[in-house]
Amino acid sequence: MPALVARDLVEPVTRALLGAIDVESGPTDEQLAVLRAVVAHLWERPDLDPAVLDPLGPEDAAVAVPDGEARRRLGELMVMLELCRHPESAAQVARVEEYAAALGWHGPDLEITRHWIDDGVERATADFDRFYEQSLETLSEPALRRHYLTIEEPDLVLARRLEALHDLPAGTLGHAYMEFYRRNKIPTPGADVHTPAHYVSHDMNHVIAGYEPTGPGEIALGAFTLAMNDNDANWIQFVANLAIHEAGLVQHNAIMPKDSTLTRPGATELLGEALWRGAQCCDDFSQADHLSMAGWALDDVRAHYGVPGPPSRPG
Repeated sequence: MPALVARDLVEPVTRALLGAIDVESGPTDEQLAVLRAVVAHLWERPDLDPAVLDPLGPEDAAVAVPDGEARRRLGELMVMLELCRHPESAAQVARVEEYAAALGWHGPDLEITRHWIDDGVERATADFDRFYEQSLETLSEPALRRHYLTIEEPDLVLARRLEALHDLPAGTLGHAYMEFYRRNKIPTPGADVHTPAHYVSHDMNHVIAGYEPTGPGEIALGAFTLAMNDNDANWIQFVANLAIHEAGLVQHNAIMPKDSTLTRPGATELLGEALWRGAQCCDDFSQADHLSMAGWALDDVRAHYGVPGPPSRPG
């Protein structure tokens, strides 16, 4: 799969990203660390040091990156870096908007961050929930979408159906999926009022990609699936992971927001590695019918989709 941008665009895209975070007193240490991780891992260009590159301004970036899809991906990476600036600032939001205007690019993430600055967390969260709702069906387990997209009360029939997957042989996807819940002491979907069709798919992706449900692991999973298939649903899922675990912007169900997760030791490297791993896959499993593969050996599922070896750490 493409590594988000073509190789000949890596340097101008890196310089444009550097320009987008060059506000106030300059890029933060965390923003530079995240940018270095993307450049070194995803694009395999450790020779490009953002600290010594000349940034590209909005108009120059538009000239250097003429392709529409590349511009979209450049904009996404700008928003990623924007959400890694603490505290968030009006100058940072305005700077990214300058680049978006020059590139002719617009996305719901720009609206969310603008309302965050102008109107506060409550308005930004409402925007996020509205945009996320539009992708919820796509992000949900195909076999459960029709009846379990949302539930108003616990559904123990569904919970028991999923718990029965633990009876499959050790080493299968279904057995590993239920071990994921037991290991992390997470309620099985259906046992509470979370949106089960979504969480089944999301947690199957955790198991296949090899990331635990920690803050760094959630961000890494979002990066992995985005690099595997940069569609709108995977992008809004990655924004969700960043908004919850990095920007401290959104509370999603019982998941409490956190900030500066990527300042933890090894977290930026895990992010960069996840982008690289996702880009190596030969097909997208993020919205696959995981339940139909529950009896497959987990190793066979990973081989089928071209998932590279395990991450350096799970999260």
